[in-house]
Amino acid sequence: MKRSTIKSLLIDILIVVCVVFAITAVIKPTIVKGESMEDTLHDGNYLILNRMAYKMHSPERGDIVVFPSELDGGKLLIKRVIGVGGDVVETDGLETSVNDSKLDEPYIKSSTFGDGLMETWTVPEGKVFVMGDNRDNSADSRQANVGFIDEDDIIGKVAVRLFPFSEIGTVK
Repeated sequence: MKRSTIKSLLIDILIVVCVVFAITAVIKPTIVKGESMEDTLHDGNYLILNRMAYKMHSPERGDIVVFPSELDGGKLLIKRVIGVGGDVVETDGLETSVNDSKLDEPYIKSSTFGDGLMETWTVPEGKVFVMGDNRDNSADSRQANVGFIDEDDIIGKVAVRLFPFSEIGTVK
């Protein structure tokens, strides 16, 4: 091979490596495992996360985020942000309120989670309180082994569902 051909090939490879690196720095594919986010997300859904979503601003209530947990050796969890730093989150097992305002949650699968007793959490600054949409089947901030999630530990915000093909699009 000629030296110019080798040089051109190496430049092409370098460009491909740079593009792949740039793309993976911005997005991350992930697959939903389990039922904790039903009926919004289902086991086996293929998602794209926006890894840059929280570089310029903090998570907002309603965002669906992915983060590592201490469950099962660092298993990734996917949950909905219910409260942000400074919020007071309350639930009695039927309804959830943030800062004394009842949440309108048409996305939850079950409205009978919990034991009926009022529980209250004050979210520390720099952290979020998360819950699964399937409240009866979700390990989330209500449990001590998950607790509050540090904003810096969030891997990304769910941006797009790619599979199943019948549900391709942004996730609300």
